[in-house]
Amino acid sequence: MTRSSTRSALVVAATLLAGVIAPTAAQAQVVPDAADAAYVMGYFKESLNGGGNVNAVHFAVSNDGLEWTPLNNNDAILTPTTGTRGIRDPFLYRLNDGTWVVLATDIPVGGDFTRPNPNIHVWTSPDLVTWSTDRLLNVNWTNPASYSWAPAVHWDPVRRAYGITYTTVPQGYSYSVINVVYTTDFVTTTTPAVFHDAGSGILDSHVVTGVGGQNYLYYKSNATLRLVGTRSSSVEPRSFREYTSGVVENRCTEAPTLVKSLTSNTWRLWGDTFCPNAKFDLWQGDLLSGNWTKVSRADYTAPLNGKHNTVHPVTTADRDRMVARYGTTSWNRLKSYNFPGHYVRHASNAGVVTEQPFEPFQDSQWRIRPGLSNPSAVSFESVNLPGRFLRHQGFQVVLAANDGTSGFAADATFTREAGLADASWSSFRSVNYPTHYLRHSNFALRVDPVSTATDRADATFHIGH
Repeated sequence: MTRSSTRSALVVAATLLAGVIAPTAAQAQVVPDAADAAYVMGYFKESLNGGGNVNAVHFAVSNDGLEWTPLNNNDAILTPTTGTRGIRDPFLYRLNDGTWVVLATDIPVGGDFTRPNPNIHVWTSPDLVTWSTDRLLNVNWTNPASYSWAPAVHWDPVRRAYGITYTTVPQGYSYSVINVVYTTDFVTTTTPAVFHDAGSGILDSHVVTGVGGQNYLYYKSNATLRLVGTRSSSVEPRSFREYTSGVVENRCTEAPTLVKSLTSNTWRLWGDTFCPNAKFDLWQGDLLSGNWTKVSRADYTAPLNGKHNTVHPVTTADRDRMVARYGTTSWNRLKSYNFPGHYVRHASNAGVVTEQPFEPFQDSQWRIRPGLSNPSAVSFESVNLPGRFLRHQGFQVVLAANDGTSGFAADATFTREAGLADASWSSFRSVNYPTHYLRHSNFALRVDPVSTATDRADATFHIGH
């Protein structure tokens, strides 16, 4: 559950195609189905200063679980219509019959996180594109003085019911725990009970079941500020024991999301942060041992302004159905190769690379157009200042309005080539100074000749979203 400084995931699951056997009760988890070949991420959005906050459900898709393409132009897909009419922390889960449920915290933009609220949001879908109306589910009626944060779902094979875990402060407690209710229909639930009590405040649960004969619970510890891993041979409440101290990037790391690779036995662990907002961290490793290694930002690109994500494998048909229904994204961002947290942006009409997050975040969004002087090349048009393009002027790169001249067109046109430092990335050669490449120097964009390894790294970029 992403919070403000007062407190230190749509797990999107895969739809099963007609003719594919639905998972058994013991298999209903985030371990991939044999037919899965892509991923979906769910999230809500926040920007650094709050201007880009959208408390609604968004989706993105990926073939490798690392490079993400937002759907619907990174705009909301499920907008809450009941309760506070705002959500955080969405969690989407594939049920045993192959249908879907989305749960989310009931908090609007600017809402009071600690305000008592027993309800969460619920949507259901047969196929990830046809959705029910939004409804509320009371999961916390025994704790009238507390909140119900970050709902998540797991299957309990003994109860033959779905557990909904969430963060709350039960009556008689002075700190938050992970609570649980059980349901078979997401309309009625059992009486709330404590699922995990660490002896001090914890939040943001993700339960993964049936991996190597064990079940895993990850959460944020307010005492250690880490994403902690626990496990149990059952999924009984209060049965989980810590087996790894987990990971942390900074004191604001939270919202653990686990997902298994489709191509290896590797697991990935995502973490959110609220200082600063709009920034994900990623680790990969072995879920069974709890050994995790930080992944470089060069190796993944999360959706712009995404918050409290969740990731799940899906089939190719699932992915294609979502893309056909919602569309992808009409703009791109350019990530620096040797400063991979930095993106090309305009600032006071100068071309620069700046570490994200920053405001206005729209300064890093570009429409890659056919080249103004050569349609087989490219030009970069600003999204938030349409009609203005990156062009070189005295070998410095600036943002300027297209004046319609041939000189402007040539200065604003670049030939895209294989990356000079990494052929899987891209470099951009000036069409009218063909020995010069777009590069950054002291974080300012220029066009210069390239000769050294540093030059080649400065002139290499990743086109993503």
